[in-house]
Amino acid sequence: MPDNPGLGEQALNKATEIGLSSQLDEVENLDVNINTDPLKLIQGQVDAVTIEGKGLVMQKDLRIEELEMQMTGVAINPLSVAFGKIELTKPTQAHTLVVLTEADINRAFNSEYVRSQLQSQKIHINGQLRTIEPQNIDFRLPGDGKVVLNASIKLVETGENQQVAFSAVPRIGANGKSIALENVEYGETEEISPDLTKALLDETSEILNLSNFDLQGMSLQVKQLKVELGKLILQAEAYIEKIPSA
Repeated sequence: MPDNPGLGEQALNKATEIGLSSQLDEVENLDVNINTDPLKLIQGQVDAVTIEGKGLVMQKDLRIEELEMQMTGVAINPLSVAFGKIELTKPTQAHTLVVLTEADINRAFNSEYVRSQLQSQKIHINGQLRTIEPQNIDFRLPGDGKVVLNASIKLVETGENQQVAFSAVPRIGANGKSIALENVEYGETEEISPDLTKALLDETSEILNLSNFDLQGMSLQVKQLKVELGKLILQAEAYIEKIPSA
């Protein structure tokens, strides 16, 4: 082991930062902090691993404002340290915080992925099957425990535009992986199509599905959901079989 007790940790921190960054489309800031002492490291014990990220863009163009993960009592293969890796000898869990802003969710809604998802469906509107083309989807978090969606949708066959507006209350799904929207209330526009509302609700749940935030070797389960002005805060438990490294 190096004489400088912090040197091994620093190399591991850097390798893990590079490994995690390689799985993300964009990274504004990512810090990994591995805390232990050299003797414990030789025995394959790590006291704590903290991962803090800001402005992380995952698959499907989903951006996370903040990510925090905290693991304690991590067991690793001591030989892996020599190669600048943290190889877990048994799965570990991490307390995780995910913060999504209104802008992050709007970005996802107006991404090519979500547009193609919506455009691939035929939807009943006024008794007719129609292809829809989202013109603009505006997602809001007004801070009263609700989400508000205003959408301008073009009906491809007729060329007409339809406005859809509703609010709903997000709840954690039964499996802890998804966010379901309940208590749908319509704005000034009346409901033009239950199918269209359902498609938009399903797409919101799809964007907020925690599987989108899973990195290789990690899976998340939501324990608590807070809906605040301009942001959604998810508290989750991460089950980690592998910590990516360079």
